[in-house]
Amino acid sequence: MTLLPHPDSHPGAPTGTAAPDAPARPSSPASAGRRRDLLAAGAGVLLYLVASVAGALIERYDGTLHVSWAPLLAEWRPHLGPGTVPALLVAALVVVYGPGLAARLSWSRLVWGSWAVSMAWIWSLALVDGWQRGVADRLTTRHEYLSAVDRFQDIPATLRDFTHHILMYAPDPWPTHIAGHPPAAVLTFVGLDRIGLGGGAWASAFCVTTGASTAAAVLVTMRALGAERAARAAAPFLVLAPAAVWIGASADGYFAAVAAWALALLTLAATRTVRAPWAAALGAGVLLGLAVYLSYGLTLMAVPAVAVLLIARTARPLPLALAGFAAVTAVFLLAGFRWWEAYDLLVERYYQGVARERPYGYWVWANLSTLVVTAGLASFAGLGRAVRRLRRGGKPGEDGGTDGGADRRFVLLVGAVLLALLIADLSGMSKAETERIWLPFALWLPALAALLPARDHRGWLAAGAGTALLVNHLLLTNW
Repeated sequence: MTLLPHPDSHPGAPTGTAAPDAPARPSSPASAGRRRDLLAAGAGVLLYLVASVAGALIERYDGTLHVSWAPLLAEWRPHLGPGTVPALLVAALVVVYGPGLAARLSWSRLVWGSWAVSMAWIWSLALVDGWQRGVADRLTTRHEYLSAVDRFQDIPATLRDFTHHILMYAPDPWPTHIAGHPPAAVLTFVGLDRIGLGGGAWASAFCVTTGASTAAAVLVTMRALGAERAARAAAPFLVLAPAAVWIGASADGYFAAVAAWALALLTLAATRTVRAPWAAALGAGVLLGLAVYLSYGLTLMAVPAVAVLLIARTARPLPLALAGFAAVTAVFLLAGFRWWEAYDLLVERYYQGVARERPYGYWVWANLSTLVVTAGLASFAGLGRAVRRLRRGGKPGEDGGTDGGADRRFVLLVGAVLLALLIADLSGMSKAETERIWLPFALWLPALAALLPARDHRGWLAAGAGTALLVNHLLLTNW
């Protein structure tokens, strides 16, 4: 009987004789980098799963989390809606054509196009919940800003009296979101009402339109730091960020845009990559001041703002930026609102509610797991690459991604944003609901996906879009 050669036999080996084992091929740098990317993303998924299981157990046994689907403030409700098909279409188009177009378009078209496509993504996801529930009624509930717009008939008088209604047991207390924010937040919607754009639909449209511009602001910032190639690689990830689920429609998307454009203008002024750096510096200060009077937590944007000046190695924009900031502060002080007094009362109000029962020991780490469904898995993979590059002094190495020292500067800025986020987390003033509250920080993290090899971008984009689609179709998110 003739023995057939074994498929793995060496061609020169006698028939029926096994060839000696060939030496194992060393793993290529590219495949090793890909494994590390998957491990980083897998670590994020594991963190989220642990937070979900632990949260379910805690809520089942003592009910102290006060959320139905920990770590998210949401409830299980699988559903479809009029936005389902458009959302699938936008996701597919960005995944297939986004990377190529981002590389070829002129810069101005890329920035404006990113804003437009981001709006399409946010609108389609919002409409998965239907027009009334997902858009028109979203900002009109008893906790939201529009529920008390009619109390601002005399704006100066209301501002002077604002702090007297922050505490839960004060006479005629403010609704949750008005009490929890400085008055610029509600005054935005009062202003819309005064110019004839009152009601929930206009308020939601405003938040979606402004919130979508955050992607454009991050791109402008990256280019000003000399990282245009990285910005082009990051554009599809910024546009298709899963955080779109919460931008449409919440005021925190609007807050995120104000903070992002403040950093963008400051970066343009610091790097002098704009025709009038002085105007950019002044505008940055005004927007940073506005951000602080929109949300107490946005004082932490001082961390990335300082990082911009350190990265650019200049303090030249600082005087005008401080002047712009001081002008906003002066307006509110002259109107009778004292930020620091209101913040002290807010802390007391915060612990008058469910925050007094929500366990810090759970939320201090479970909050971070929500970044998996807001920033996306590509952000975790990109963060791993960023850490490795910083160890190498900013060099890209052999594992793909964009090139050189330009990456280092935008990575340092995103690192400063992450530091601000961690401070917010440790403060204990962000126990739960961080998928919405942390939008001003989380929307910078998808930029790290620029560090991933270009050949993998479509897969990571699909993973991020899939995350958003699953969350929005399986859960009914609050706020």
